[in-house]
Amino acid sequence: MSKELLKQNIAKAQLEIERKKDFVKYGKMRQRYHFMPQTGWLNDPNGLIYFRGKYHFFYQCNPYGGFWDTMHWGHAVSDDMLHWEYLPLALAPSEKYDDYPKGGCFSGSAIEHDGRLFLMYTGTGNNGHGAEQTQCIAFSEDGVHFEKYVGNPVLTAPEGISPDCFRDPKVWRHGDAYYMVCGASRDNRGLALLFRSVDMLHWEYVNVLAESRGEWGYMWECPDIFPMGDKYVMTFSPMGAGDHTSVYMVGDLAYETGKFDCQISREIDWGFDYYAPQSFLAPDGRRIMVGWSNEWEWMPLWKDWGPTYKEGWCGSFNIPREVHMREDGTLQFIPIKEIKNLRENADQRDKVVVKEEGTEVTAGDGVSYELKFRIDLKETDADCLDIILRCGENGKTVCRFDFGKAEMSVDRNDADGWSRGISKSVLFLKGKRELDVHILSDKSSVEIFADRYQNNHSNNIFAADAQDQLRICAYGGKAVIRNLESFGLKNSFKTVNERGSR
Repeated sequence: MSKELLKQNIAKAQLEIERKKDFVKYGKMRQRYHFMPQTGWLNDPNGLIYFRGKYHFFYQCNPYGGFWDTMHWGHAVSDDMLHWEYLPLALAPSEKYDDYPKGGCFSGSAIEHDGRLFLMYTGTGNNGHGAEQTQCIAFSEDGVHFEKYVGNPVLTAPEGISPDCFRDPKVWRHGDAYYMVCGASRDNRGLALLFRSVDMLHWEYVNVLAESRGEWGYMWECPDIFPMGDKYVMTFSPMGAGDHTSVYMVGDLAYETGKFDCQISREIDWGFDYYAPQSFLAPDGRRIMVGWSNEWEWMPLWKDWGPTYKEGWCGSFNIPREVHMREDGTLQFIPIKEIKNLRENADQRDKVVVKEEGTEVTAGDGVSYELKFRIDLKETDADCLDIILRCGENGKTVCRFDFGKAEMSVDRNDADGWSRGISKSVLFLKGKRELDVHILSDKSSVEIFADRYQNNHSNNIFAADAQDQLRICAYGGKAVIRNLESFGLKNSFKTVNERGSR
């Protein structure tokens, strides 16, 4: 193993970032408060951790262009998960187990061990037998500069597991041991494998933690598992499961046998652009989850990567969300409270009666904003309610609450001449007096949270700045809206982009 080669490859990629960052930061589609790379491609969140007084986000990236290619690990730190300082790349391909043109340093996680920051990641190489994925370790004394463990890889695919479908380790500590869950495929069905270690370096296979019987696809990417209350939550992104991008399961975990017993399974997000979420603990005990706001070319509604590659970048993260468990065991995914610190130009209305002719709503500059309100279901007799977002002469995005069909949908077919698809979910309102709605709009994304943050839709749109109008319309009667609040959201990236990486 060559420490020098790793340093050389990181330095080479950093030069590429420095060369392009001043051009990229002026891209017309750059997000204003969602995390994104300085340059190049971004996909999965990796190694999310609070370490030595800072939030650390690592991320899959290709610093050389706006398309997926050989994977590196980018790295940034923050005090609030909104304002970021980019650090040098943490990992670059450098060894035979991770130096493959269509491979590299794939996804993984981070943990503190013996006072050092450890990264566990999937190395993807090709030694003449096709892509081979193995689990590898890197560590750092200062949390910035990493070296790869001389004993890598620390894990190869167990018997019966395809070596090109063995990836995305998530590691945690329980008692006196470390545990790791890894995504895999066997007999064309997705599954999660459990491993155990006492020193983070030597690992033993425990069991198949959980697996699909066909309903959850042929490969589980980016699995995660964590305790919540007296239960455990497992999340993953299934390949080959239709429109499903990220799901969660609630149940019981038996460490003695390494088995997870699922009692509840639901969607984390019903939109097209929420994938590969990973969670971590904030210092105040909050369970925070972050997902990749994009989709893969094999997914049903994928069109192409979008127009941002022309600006030298592609990809952002969804807003970090707090995970809460309700009394019935189902989960809520609530935007982090820190978003309040970006608010400006507040507007508030106690009651708005909406009819077919529609009501104009002001929210910031109509591009980057937050909107919250409640639909009074007792006083509403309309068949459906439309929230028309990012609209203007060039297009619109329509969120519809169809009370008769019991369906929530987000239609982006007329959004920008580029995006397509209508994301849909069940709207279950039996016995409810109100429906809460919370919307976060940014330059190239819209995230809509409804029904106590359980009915969520995240979709990318690439609308022009002139599409800055916001209207609410009711059809087949009136809709009564209460406690309507709107805020502009300040650009959290301005000073970071100007400062650049250190």
